[in-house]
Amino acid sequence: MTESVDREANRALRARFDEVYGQYQRLRSGLDELQVKLAELRVTERSDDGQVTATVGARGELISVEVEPSVFHDRDSGALSRKITTTVHRASAAAVTASRNLVAGYLPDGSPSVDFLRTNDFDALLGRANAVLQRGE
Repeated sequence: MTESVDREANRALRARFDEVYGQYQRLRSGLDELQVKLAELRVTERSDDGQVTATVGARGELISVEVEPSVFHDRDSGALSRKITTTVHRASAAAVTASRNLVAGYLPDGSPSVDFLRTNDFDALLGRANAVLQRGE
């Protein structure tokens, strides 16, 4: 009887291992593709009036700013500075969201890492480890 219980437990453990290992293999095989997609990611935003266009990369780093010649008719450098800053911030925020969504697509459903990417809440990321540590106390 003990031997059949051990075999059933081993089958269950083996099935769970195979499932987790399969998830790992899918994640690992997608990392090269993910790196390429993140390196190529560009987000472009325009100011409300269309006079300023900002393009940023996956981490929100500024790649380019284009200013329409008509913006210089106002000769208000402060307004232009604010318009550029606002447009770059919008582009950066959109890039962060696009990067998070892209990375989340390569992680297993229900992964604490996905929750962390969406919420920036470290409790989501460390929740499982905290639960294990609390049980061990």
